[in-house]
Amino acid sequence: MLKIGILGFGFMGRMHFDNYVRLMEEGADIKLVAICDLRIDELKDSKANGNMATERDVYDLEPYHLYDHVDSMLENEELDIVDVCLPTYLHADMTCMLLEKGIHVMCEKPMAGSAEEAWRMVKTAERTGKTLMIGQCLRFWPAYEYLKACVEDGRYGSIVAGEFFRGSEPPKGWFLEGDKSGGCITDMHVHDVDMIHWLMGKPERVSTFAKTIIEGSLYDIVSTHYSYPDGKVINAHADWTLSGEHGFHMGYRVNLEQATLVFQNNELKVYPEDAPGFTAELSGDSGYYRELQYFLEHVAQGTPVTVCTPESAAGSLEIIEAEIRSANANGSLETLPGKQTVS
Repeated sequence: MLKIGILGFGFMGRMHFDNYVRLMEEGADIKLVAICDLRIDELKDSKANGNMATERDVYDLEPYHLYDHVDSMLENEELDIVDVCLPTYLHADMTCMLLEKGIHVMCEKPMAGSAEEAWRMVKTAERTGKTLMIGQCLRFWPAYEYLKACVEDGRYGSIVAGEFFRGSEPPKGWFLEGDKSGGCITDMHVHDVDMIHWLMGKPERVSTFAKTIIEGSLYDIVSTHYSYPDGKVINAHADWTLSGEHGFHMGYRVNLEQATLVFQNNELKVYPEDAPGFTAELSGDSGYYRELQYFLEHVAQGTPVTVCTPESAAGSLEIIEAEIRSANANGSLETLPGKQTVS
């Protein structure tokens, strides 16, 4: 049985908690035993803020061992896995420390505050032989998995053009501290950057226009064009300054040689060139559930993850950094580091 601890009990910590509970109820050979957060006494009785709803407003944590410091948790628990749901700027140091202690790590996205830190995490995982996976959940989100399958099997030909969007009202707390979260361009936009990377590989160059609205933040609105050798036209736009009660939205429109796929309002429409359009049948499970299920299966089997390798997640951060350089230079074309295998 794999024993699990959650490190960080804000929105994502609770989202992962919900899915570990579900997996245990479904008979997975795991046990969530510990939860750690500096503010655990406050958080256990309060609602978390996020752009999606968690299963509960207030959580009953009586069955779990609670800690307010990671050292105490590690001294008192024999854990196989720690799920890191801390602010981004803490990911690299915490993940490397846990890997060095012989613990497998599931780390939330974005992987780290910089590509350099991300590659340090990659090398530590390689050296220790422990499993590291990054929570780039779109790779497991059914509507995006469907698009990936279309690209992989070529059923509608190659991608000609695509546009990806996600937006929400402004987040709260440390997310608005640019030096901690990296702003919208790193924290939110990274989802679609990672998806573009997964679908099409690294672009040769990027051109980004971005704007900071919220004082202390970093690029709250971002729009990027991605240049590929075959001339496909790809854009991704993210904005976490939407007004009022707009709520969270994510979607895409991708034009392949023989079909157009449109994902919006949680529904995926497929419009083939030579057949009637239809609504794709998708799993009702979220990407959060499916990524944790996948990670746990591979740790239990002792097999390497392939859908979201840490190397690939680090490559996505290299794209983000090129976008930041471009935005700083008012949309200049920025060249990406050498290509790598995407998985």
